[in-house]
Amino acid sequence: MSSPTTADRLVATATRLFAARGVDGVSLREINREAGATNAAAVQYHFRGRDGLLRAILDTHLGSVEARRHAMLDSYEATGVDDLRALTAALVRPYAEKLAHPPEGPAFLQVYAELVNGPNPMLEPGTLDDPGSSLYRWRRAVEPLLEPAAVRLHLRYTAICHTLTELGRRARAGRGDDHRLFVSHLVDTTAAILASTPSEETLTLLRDHTPRSRRRASQP
Repeated sequence: MSSPTTADRLVATATRLFAARGVDGVSLREINREAGATNAAAVQYHFRGRDGLLRAILDTHLGSVEARRHAMLDSYEATGVDDLRALTAALVRPYAEKLAHPPEGPAFLQVYAELVNGPNPMLEPGTLDDPGSSLYRWRRAVEPLLEPAAVRLHLRYTAICHTLTELGRRARAGRGDDHRLFVSHLVDTTAAILASTPSEETLTLLRDHTPRSRRRASQP
C-alpha cells in the first residue's frame, strides 16, 4: 500500500480539524503544520486556497456516495413502482453509510453539514446541472411524486439539508456503532418533509409571490 501524498495528508488533516472546530475556525497555516507539510504554502500550492481544499474534501468522500446512490436508483427504477420512501432512502442511506467508517466518515459528515447549511451552500459539483450526478438524477426521479407547490418551495433541497444536518449531529455525538434505528427514522422524517402538504396560508403567499427575475422581465 502506497504512502499518503502531501495532498492526501492535507485533506485528511483539514477534515479532522474542520470537524472539530468549524470550517472558519482553523487556519491554513495550522493545517499545513498538522499535516507535516514542509512547504508553508502547501495548501495554496495543492488546492489554491480554502475553497479548493474544501472541494478536495468533497471529492475524497463523495465518490462512494455517488456510486451507492446510483446503484440504489438503478434498483428503484427496475421495480417500476412509485415509492417515495424508497427514493428518500436513496438520498439518505449513501450519506449515512459514512457513520460506519470512523473517524474519517463522521468527520466528513460534520464538515459537509456545515457547508450545506452555511451562507454560501456548497454541494457536490454538478448537482444541479449535470445529468451524470446522482443528486440530479434523484431530484428528477422524486419530482413527479411531489405536489407542484412542493417543487416551487424547494422541498427537495430542504430534504437534503435536513438529512445532512441530522447526520452531522449524529456524527458529532459519536453514539455507538449501531445506527440502524437512527437512519431508518431519518428516512421516515425526510420522506415526511417531501410528502408534506403546504398550508393554505403558505399556498396563498406562494400564489402571490412573483420571483424577482420574473418581475424584472415584465417591466418595460
